[in-house]
Amino acid sequence: MESLELDIKKLANKQQSLILQRFFKTGKGEYGHGDIFLGIKVPETRKLADRYWQELTIDEVQELLNSKIHEKRLLALLILINKYNSSDETTKEKFFNFYLSNKANINNWDLIDLSAPHIVGDFLLNKDRKILYQLAKSKDLWERRISILSTYKFIKNNQFDDTLKISETLLKDKHDLIHKAAGWMLREVGKKSIEAEEEFLKKHHKKMPRTMLRYAIEKFPEEKRKAYLLSQD
Repeated sequence: MESLELDIKKLANKQQSLILQRFFKTGKGEYGHGDIFLGIKVPETRKLADRYWQELTIDEVQELLNSKIHEKRLLALLILINKYNSSDETTKEKFFNFYLSNKANINNWDLIDLSAPHIVGDFLLNKDRKILYQLAKSKDLWERRISILSTYKFIKNNQFDDTLKISETLLKDKHDLIHKAAGWMLREVGKKSIEAEEEFLKKHHKKMPRTMLRYAIEKFPEEKRKAYLLSQD
């Protein structure tokens, strides 16, 4: 752990940290308020995870995940993914439960996007997904984002129902980060089955949040995209 801490310090970049703090909205009243950045880029964090994942214990991963420093929490999640991928089914369940027990520490959109599909989505691929519907109704922004992003793994395996049902649940969500996430996942459904996406859009496009619709139809032909947008005017 001491060696890892030294490597983290070496990679810290003050100028980059200021950029990241603005990008991830860490100001008072913003969604990332209070988050601390060292200015380490994601590829560098991935390299640290690849170097240390076998060495670190789950208690040390927990220590990183408890950190107020954003990059340490991301590092913990990337290490957890490596550990999860190298495990048998019984141990994978332990890592899945560990992930869910740490939801409070997985509290920014990049942390969720880079981890939820690979652990929550992967583990639930052939299992009951009731937990995702519970998370979709949570008052916590990040739990709702975990719910929809976890379905990315299902989409990759040509399973669309949960993405569509959870997106329907999120239609009345008030937060832009959820609108973007649901729209993105609907767009991914469309890459696999344009019929499935358009069936959803025909039913819901007039009442969808504008941002959710824009993300969902981003890859549509220009004429069709404009028609959907005009239908909300």
